[in-house]
Amino acid sequence: MNKILYHTIQLHCATEHAFKMFTENEHVQKWLTEVADIEPKVGGKYELFWNPEDRENDSTIGCTITAIEPNKFLAFEWKGPQHYKHFMNDADPLTHVVVFFISSRENKRSETATEVHLIHSGWRSSPEWEEARLYFEKAWNDAFDRLRIYINKSH
Repeated sequence: MNKILYHTIQLHCATEHAFKMFTENEHVQKWLTEVADIEPKVGGKYELFWNPEDRENDSTIGCTITAIEPNKFLAFEWKGPQHYKHFMNDADPLTHVVVFFISSRENKRSETATEVHLIHSGWRSSPEWEEARLYFEKAWNDAFDRLRIYINKSH
């Protein structure tokens, strides 16, 4: 059984700005990670480092972008933190994240907004995989909370 994580958030910004939150290092470093090394093209790096002094652990080192359509969607490989590294980071294929950006209007104020939909797939069925999936369920919730705060401060 492949259990998928699904998260969505409505951001008070244009799709172009929301897309930059996932593809430009300086923005990603404000809400998701300490250091980002992202090359926004198919096959480009999607490497995030939560502990830059130890780049081999707690990172997505070696992960790449698998699909990209500016301001519409972004797909990339994903790895787990050190305590899940022994099974998650050598899996073939790795878990995979797809993010969709959909322009919308806020009803009350008719302001430009963007719906962001994130799907994290590739979870296996063992107990340790389920533990990792639950870890990322919370991690993505927390990350989206930080993203919402960052967008609200920058506007």
